[in-house]
Amino acid sequence: MTDAIDPVDQPTPRRKPKDLVTTINGRPMKPSTLMMGYGYDPVLSEGSLKAPIFLTSTFAFENAAAGKRHFEGITGKREGGAEGLVYSRFNAPNQEILEDRLAIWDGAEEALSFSSGMTAIAILMLAACKAGDVIVHSGPLYAASEGFVAKIMAKYGVTYVDFPAGATAEELDAVMAKAKAQAEAQGGEVPLIYLESPANPTNALVDVEAVKVARDRHFDADRCPIAIDNTFLGPLWSRPLEHGADLVVYSLTKYVGGHSDLVAGSVSGKKRFIDAIRALRNTMGGIADPNTAWMLLRSLETVELRMERAGKNAEKVCEFLKGHPKVDGLGYLGMIEDTRQQDIYDRHCLGAGSTFSVFIKGGEAECFRFLDALKVAKLAVSLGGTETLASHPASMTHLSVPDERKAALGITDNLVRISIGIEDPDDLIADFEQALAKV
Repeated sequence: MTDAIDPVDQPTPRRKPKDLVTTINGRPMKPSTLMMGYGYDPVLSEGSLKAPIFLTSTFAFENAAAGKRHFEGITGKREGGAEGLVYSRFNAPNQEILEDRLAIWDGAEEALSFSSGMTAIAILMLAACKAGDVIVHSGPLYAASEGFVAKIMAKYGVTYVDFPAGATAEELDAVMAKAKAQAEAQGGEVPLIYLESPANPTNALVDVEAVKVARDRHFDADRCPIAIDNTFLGPLWSRPLEHGADLVVYSLTKYVGGHSDLVAGSVSGKKRFIDAIRALRNTMGGIADPNTAWMLLRSLETVELRMERAGKNAEKVCEFLKGHPKVDGLGYLGMIEDTRQQDIYDRHCLGAGSTFSVFIKGGEAECFRFLDALKVAKLAVSLGGTETLASHPASMTHLSVPDERKAALGITDNLVRISIGIEDPDDLIADFEQALAKV
């Protein structure tokens, strides 16, 4: 292999650091402004206004001495680590710019890009855990995330303890104590607390602040980070790092990508945790490819506009749905009925987002008639795109979840998952009205 020198223990800082301007006369610029140019210097690319797509597997050194210095850093013969780009499995220009901008949105020290959201989650968990360890996680999670913890990590001697998304401080305290005892019995520790908020597909919120208090009471915060999947509300409507999380995970496929034309993921947060994840990514691969990174740079320029428009659309659509005689309820963050959940929302969220659940009176048959009758909304199992999507989690995305667990988590046969896009809201209401008439 061309990269025979092991890069695991060292990151790859830039060979030519750029002047990253983030303020004007001492005033911090907003993320929406920084998305237009942060991390990119046109001078380094023949004056190109937009970053070109850098399609290369390897990078040339300026001279032999520079090459030697780079590998001295990689091997540990010289302090300071690697210098610059050497091989695109580790990093490349498009990915570096993307990661700079992702970190801006989350207020993170650093960010990493991945080839998918599940790649990000898998490498995060593998980097944190060893045999005998116990992962604490909220529930429900995205079905693939739950499966990875329960089935794949189990193969390597890692077990888990979970708790419902809306757990109280007392319940969280009990869960942490249980996990600690379980880890001690297995000869391991609790190296990761993994959250998803809002939960998929119920939209239940996790009290991140309460999780942090419970974590700090039972574990060393430097050895047990809190990671959270913020795909549904991030980066606009929720900033978990401000509430106690250490790492934020995204499926960039969803709102950040926002056009249903790419697959990618990311992890952002505190450098000391990011470094360990980067080291494993450098070895395993799984970095976003240059074209995908370039497309995400495009998407980040409009993410605020798209999410704001979709959020307003969702509010209007849900106002219609809540009064419809064939609707049995809504799992929409703008219409929370539970006082505990409302309290979490008020402290943690800046907006309700545009993905929600609607409960159709009846069961699977009624939901299928509704879904099959849709004309504007598309029947597809994703979310966060410019187009409105709808699906039936119990028979689709969460079909692999055992029936008893689905029942416990509220994933019922009459639940339809909807992600509102940026179409005209009145057209969407007309579409849902005619589809409900078929139920």
